[in-house]
Amino acid sequence: MNNSVKNSARLLGAGLRALLVLTVICGVVYPLAVTGVAQALFPGKANGSEVTAGGRVVGSELIGQRYDLPLKKGQETPGPDLKWFQPRPSNGLGENSVNTRYKLTLSGATNLAGDSKELIRQVKDAKAAVIRDNSTADHRIRPGDVPADAVTSSGSGLDPHISPDYADLQVHRVAARNHLSVRQVQKLVDDHTDGRTLGFVGEPRVNVLRLNIALKELAPKS
Repeated sequence: MNNSVKNSARLLGAGLRALLVLTVICGVVYPLAVTGVAQALFPGKANGSEVTAGGRVVGSELIGQRYDLPLKKGQETPGPDLKWFQPRPSNGLGENSVNTRYKLTLSGATNLAGDSKELIRQVKDAKAAVIRDNSTADHRIRPGDVPADAVTSSGSGLDPHISPDYADLQVHRVAARNHLSVRQVQKLVDDHTDGRTLGFVGEPRVNVLRLNIALKELAPKS
């Protein structure tokens, strides 16, 4: 009986020691080592790929954001601020009902099937809005000009990029709203269009945040 108790005590002690050692290694030493290496070699990515403008952080290169007008009385959702390039729709995002002060967004897709009536309605409404908002006095947007990413949200709802086609579609409207020439704004889009990774991975894309920062810098000069 005594031997059984002693053996159990030894096993318990060994287990506790292993737990303590593994907790220190896996919970303290390893995270600190990984954090140190990341900060030394990739500080920008390790800190969330922050984007700065005017001496302050204005967002992340990896997370999309809205460019909307202030919410008016009686409105449930704010309208887009059409002087800026607009991102993809974010229909998959919700609000954290617990933290109503900051209205934290919840990342996710709409989970609507391809034949969902709600999804079809959202796409039709978004397409009509894109045509209406981006048509100017001397440039009319046709239904066939509207790319898929202009009317559908991404899987996360937080995609920071749009296709070059969607950026090009917005050029005339952005130029008119900011009193710039179409050539100036088109050059901004061209300069901020990234090609496929390694030349063959993914699709060409435009980071909306960086494009709007460049637009802000250009507009006052004109």
